[in-house]
Amino acid sequence: MQPQNVRTRRWRPRPLWVAILACLVLAPATSAQDDPTLSASAPSVVLTGVPFDITIRTEDGEQASYRVVSAGGRTLASGDLPIRDDVTVGLEVVEGDLPLTVSMDSASGSSEITLDPHRFPGWISLLPPLIAIALALIFREVVVSLFFGIWLGACFVAGLNPLSGLWRAVDTFVVPSLAHPDHASILIFSALLSAMVGVISVSGGTRGIVEAVRPFATTPRRAQLATYFAGLAIFFDDYANTLIVGNTFRPITDKLKVSREKLAYLVDSTAAPVVTIAFVSTWVGFEITLIGDGLRIAAEQTTDPILSAALESASPFTVFLSTIPYLFYPILAILMVGFVIVSGRDFGPMLAAETRARSGGGVFRPGAQLMVDTEETGLSAKADIPLRWYNAALPVISVVLVVLLGLYFDGRSALSGPDSIWNTFGAADPFKAILWGSLAGCMVAIALPLAQRILTLKEALNGWLAGVRAMTMGFVILILAWSLGEVTNQLSTARYLTLLLEGNVGPEILPLLTFLTAAVVSFCTGTSWATMTILVPLVVPLVVALGGATGIESGFGGTLLVGTVSAVLAGSIFGDHCSPISDTTVLSSMASGCDHVDHVRTQLPYALLVAGASMVLGHLGTSFGLPLWIAYIGSIAVLITALRFVGKPVPQAGQT
Repeated sequence: MQPQNVRTRRWRPRPLWVAILACLVLAPATSAQDDPTLSASAPSVVLTGVPFDITIRTEDGEQASYRVVSAGGRTLASGDLPIRDDVTVGLEVVEGDLPLTVSMDSASGSSEITLDPHRFPGWISLLPPLIAIALALIFREVVVSLFFGIWLGACFVAGLNPLSGLWRAVDTFVVPSLAHPDHASILIFSALLSAMVGVISVSGGTRGIVEAVRPFATTPRRAQLATYFAGLAIFFDDYANTLIVGNTFRPITDKLKVSREKLAYLVDSTAAPVVTIAFVSTWVGFEITLIGDGLRIAAEQTTDPILSAALESASPFTVFLSTIPYLFYPILAILMVGFVIVSGRDFGPMLAAETRARSGGGVFRPGAQLMVDTEETGLSAKADIPLRWYNAALPVISVVLVVLLGLYFDGRSALSGPDSIWNTFGAADPFKAILWGSLAGCMVAIALPLAQRILTLKEALNGWLAGVRAMTMGFVILILAWSLGEVTNQLSTARYLTLLLEGNVGPEILPLLTFLTAAVVSFCTGTSWATMTILVPLVVPLVVALGGATGIESGFGGTLLVGTVSAVLAGSIFGDHCSPISDTTVLSSMASGCDHVDHVRTQLPYALLVAGASMVLGHLGTSFGLPLWIAYIGSIAVLITALRFVGKPVPQAGQT
């Protein structure tokens, strides 16, 4: 019963609060007038001074022309419209140009559509990735940090509407990233491989392989060397390399008290760097295609008929082969791993991690947010079962063989017949091959213990499911990283950075500037392939215009040309290697069962050291005439000297 002196009042929504709530829930209008014969689309966000594309289409069956007019009446573009087909128009807007009016004129009449995307200054496109990365490194809460970056980017897409940005973060970025066929393939591949590891664990195969290598991997150094050589051996695909090596060697390095951070570094530094320089890999066809596009564009733009003919007839594969010696960062990164292992020295956060592991503080940091729950119940081997190493080795070998055969036969099918091995691998769909391989590995992993009566079918399936469950955190972070990458795509981050960092420079500085540009773009977007896609077709015509294609007529790409192309490839890998939002960085943390932020923090000093030597002695030195062999000797001397005088020996077990 309520006291008599208390008066109750029924709450009624006031008009002001209703209006505020409506503004939060409903995104600002960016409408286009409906027209049955004309359609046009523009990005949700455009940046001042950064070119963007709009797509115009007509369903009118007559010949028509179009005009794109700014709000101030300035004609931005005009031309003819193909009948019932799209035309893409490149535009650049300044203050006062929006909204845009797209009009069509034909014999039967006129049509008009209004486009009103949100316009922001270019620097806002850097905020979502940079803030997400900074928050992750500072607070070590990678899930919250990544989602905050996605939400911030979605707010820009929604016209600075925070609540609408929350909805857009999910339906515009997270869901499409998860639904992308390539991303789905990677998730399924990772799940199947983790499930295979789960079956191997409960069947005693993991403990069996640890016991089998015990006579050889008797020290932390030998365990790291085994991991290193396995990473070099699986050279055909970076995803397969990362997940196979990390999952296979994690029990061995754990047993010998090698930190998870060090394992993640070994795995990450022998994945993309190895695949990039391999003649036969899933990257070769992609890189050759980009080089071919750049040569074609350069041939179209040059006014010298002899040079144009030479560019058209040049072999992109020959140019690619010429770039390999100039891929300083990938080559030196691989060598750096070997130097670290052999010297037994580390520095920076990695030294602290290794000291913790050797002194009994645990192979991962207390309170670490592991990407794989290696303590997951259901992954322990049954008691009193035989520990047979081949129950682990045969499924892994099955994965490797099926992936290789899948790449070969899928490539042959795509080329409609036999071809060179690099063309065959380049034409294959790598995502199909890794799916076939992981499925084959699962089948072998289940069949072996069933045939030996070690497990029942139910026990094998329970181990299979436990392996998938252990990857849950890794899947979440991987999806969020892809979503943040899509945010940077919609905000044109890569285009803005490319325009910001390019300028009028001497030819000798071009490889260094290209390396830095590729590194920054790759770091902020989290993808090396997209960076290569943007930059290679841009830099090849630029180098040709600067006279850097001397020798292309004789089949050699020219020192400046190959040096600049290699700078794009190497810089893209460096930025991707350091970026917390890169899928290969996330996969390395997943495969190693490591805290993702800990992996980034411990790897970064090594990557920066290698990049510094690559830029100064490699790209800059060779541009000014330094012989290639001296560049490598000098770079190697820098790495060894840094390890000797900055690094410290890692204490052995029991030492402090």
